[in-house]
Amino acid sequence: MTERAHAAHAEGETGVWSGSWVAERLGVELAGDEALTGLLGLALRRNPKRAHLLVSNVLGKHVPQSPSVVYGHGVALGRRVRELLGAEAAEGAVVLGYAETATGLGHSVADGLGSAPYLHSTRRAVAGVARAGGFEESHSHATSHLLLPQDPALLAGDGPLVLVDDEFSTGNTVLNTIRALHERYPRKRYVVVALVDMRSPADAGRLDAFAGEIGARVDLVTTASGTVRLPPGVLEKGQELVARYETPPVDPATEPTTGATTERTTEARTERTPEHTTGATSEPASGPTGGSPGAASPGSVERVELRWPHDVPDGGRHGFTAADRDRLERALPGMAARIADALPARARRVLVLGFEELMYAPLRLAQALEQAVGGDVDVRYSTTTRSPVLAVDDPGYAIRTRLVFPAHDDPADGPGERYAYNVAGAGFDAVIAVVDSAADTPALHAPDGLAARLAAHVPHVLLAVVPSYVPHASPAPQAPERPPMLPEPLRGPAFSSYAPDEVGWLLQDLSDVTLEAPTEEREEAIQSGGAHYAESLPVEYQPSEQYQELFHAALESSAARLARAVGAVTEVVLTERSPRPVLVSLARAGTPVGVLMRRWARFRHGLDLPHYAVSIVRGRGIDANALRWLADHHDPADVVFVDGWTGKGAITRELAAALRDFEVSDGVTGFDPEIAVLADPGSCVRTYGTRDDFLIPSACLNSTVSGLISRTVLRADLVGPHDFHGAKFYRELAGADLSPAFLDAVSARFPDVTESVDAHVKELLSADRTPTWEGWAAVERISEEYGIHDVNLVKPGVGETTRVMLRRVPWKVLARAGAGADLDHVRLLAEQRGVPLEEVADLPYTCVGLIHPQYTRGATGADGKAVTL
Repeated sequence: MTERAHAAHAEGETGVWSGSWVAERLGVELAGDEALTGLLGLALRRNPKRAHLLVSNVLGKHVPQSPSVVYGHGVALGRRVRELLGAEAAEGAVVLGYAETATGLGHSVADGLGSAPYLHSTRRAVAGVARAGGFEESHSHATSHLLLPQDPALLAGDGPLVLVDDEFSTGNTVLNTIRALHERYPRKRYVVVALVDMRSPADAGRLDAFAGEIGARVDLVTTASGTVRLPPGVLEKGQELVARYETPPVDPATEPTTGATTERTTEARTERTPEHTTGATSEPASGPTGGSPGAASPGSVERVELRWPHDVPDGGRHGFTAADRDRLERALPGMAARIADALPARARRVLVLGFEELMYAPLRLAQALEQAVGGDVDVRYSTTTRSPVLAVDDPGYAIRTRLVFPAHDDPADGPGERYAYNVAGAGFDAVIAVVDSAADTPALHAPDGLAARLAAHVPHVLLAVVPSYVPHASPAPQAPERPPMLPEPLRGPAFSSYAPDEVGWLLQDLSDVTLEAPTEEREEAIQSGGAHYAESLPVEYQPSEQYQELFHAALESSAARLARAVGAVTEVVLTERSPRPVLVSLARAGTPVGVLMRRWARFRHGLDLPHYAVSIVRGRGIDANALRWLADHHDPADVVFVDGWTGKGAITRELAAALRDFEVSDGVTGFDPEIAVLADPGSCVRTYGTRDDFLIPSACLNSTVSGLISRTVLRADLVGPHDFHGAKFYRELAGADLSPAFLDAVSARFPDVTESVDAHVKELLSADRTPTWEGWAAVERISEEYGIHDVNLVKPGVGETTRVMLRRVPWKVLARAGAGADLDHVRLLAEQRGVPLEEVADLPYTCVGLIHPQYTRGATGADGKAVTL
């Protein structure tokens, strides 16, 4: 189809561009290639992170389109990549697509490239498949991506990596991906592919700069380019429009239909009531029904047997090879013929509807069906989606109708709404809904499920189920060779200033190794990708007399508050997790909290709980040898991981992913990834003492309030495959040690807070403590607002901000307007280091520390103090 034809499709019969409604009301402009308005329309997101949505007319996600057009765009991009790389380099390339929107596009690019294997990221965790990597998509409604190749070697080669997304808007997702993968699997060349390049001028140079930092070549291949011009206040205006035009929920007491409705809003409908199209009552499909061609009655749902080849994966979730492609190509004509035979005789307009990440299989089935029926039937293709978008029934708006139904594949992130756009009211005589077998659940066939929603608006619904591919079972992995017995935990006073019974450290002693490096040198190495933060240690901060006075004042004023939070989180653990838990603190911030929880259990219940400290490293996971030791000595089901506080939740996610990997590698199950924390300001966990963001005095200092132990170290030349992670014991700082004083000051207040703890625990146990991940959302917003574009450089909360000031090169501190004494020590540190402190209204945390972005030692003044960019 020509670009002129694309434009005609985007404008529709009325000749109106499908982005004009949003453009007129928000002042949003598309500037760039003439083809942009043919390729893209505009809609409003129901998402607080971004107001507008670029709606592709050729992707096959939100807008039903000819499958040959959708597939053709992807294949054409793949051929351009092959020309760019040359035949020899293309033979060694691997293609990686992004879930969910670009899974089919990426697969099509791989087809155009030639014999390249294909993998796409996924938001569906799969039991028994180890994670090979992951990354974050900051602007998305569902941010976390997993990489689950059946063969991890797929990502370990040195050939070009081709990354495919539907649009290239800021570059954040691609940079996050390359950064995460390059650390594990460095290579010399990357190619970024997208239908449209919509970067702003400010973002345009970041890709080249990043390529220079990592020492690799990064090319960009797109169909069209331009930019989106956004007026000031566009996010707020977009939210106001969504609130104005959003359809109110249907009251089942007054609505006579089954609930299978299409949701539309129009500017002329001042009451904003939904316009219902009832259709005929559907028969939920409960199993194979057989039937002959044309036997379906209006509103019915029938199954069509595809006979999908048993040895062909349903997509690229675990990898898709050239051999898989050949087997699929041979099977497609027969499967298309079976679909064509099942269509009603008079069907003239048919939609093949894919399912979220399952885009490629439905696309190829639709393309084969289009070829099988010739010009007699208009075949279109689109898929369901997680993406919440406002529907407005206006020819100048890209999303005319919306079907809403519950998730039906038991997603890892829990239940929620799913959507099918531009299906209702589009004149389809039949819909072939293609799902994988993991999604063929009772929820799919429920009265409010997808099948019923479709049947209310389309007279004939066929259900085609593709078997969910499960990677071939391989022999159980051999347990890694290791000494017959791991060493016993280190204990004080030989290692740490804590009493021997307070904590056992599942670490190795690296006290005699020089690991410290100047803060500026560490920061430059970390941000350039030359070193991981866990490979060295910062020089221990030596507090001034004034700072020590602030610590003692903070401890005196907050001891009772801390004791109350310690008591509350311990009681919740004893009630909900285990009557005799094994406390395992995440060294080192979690260790003082673990000691205090142990003391509370002894004070209140006479329990003598085991307590160990283990290492967890962001991007590297938890110490697997420590887990093996714990599994050998305790029931994993009794283990409760303990930390001091949550920030944005990165360690919470790291622990969950690491435990999944450990189950696969060692076959040991039972460890619960739910962390118990003293304070959960980021709303990342269910087990906490408080969600207030307040000063925990143990965060004010480093080793001198943590048993004189350094942060943990993981470096290949020091930590072998049979070793625990390492740490240092700073014996020489014994004269400045405040660790026992801190513990004693808090535990001395236990008798004073007993009654308030009991009342608080009752409230916690009866409350809805489901994590909302508000902290992560706030960090993403701050990262974008301040032009940082890396959530790892945004450290929310009093504790994390203090760490930034003591260990990293700070750029700015954001403080909630009116924050009081909780920030006295942060204000002092900011003054001492020359870091600006900016008061911000409506900050969800008491404060947020920003690490200097794009740091080099030239980014500081001659005195080493931070300067603004």
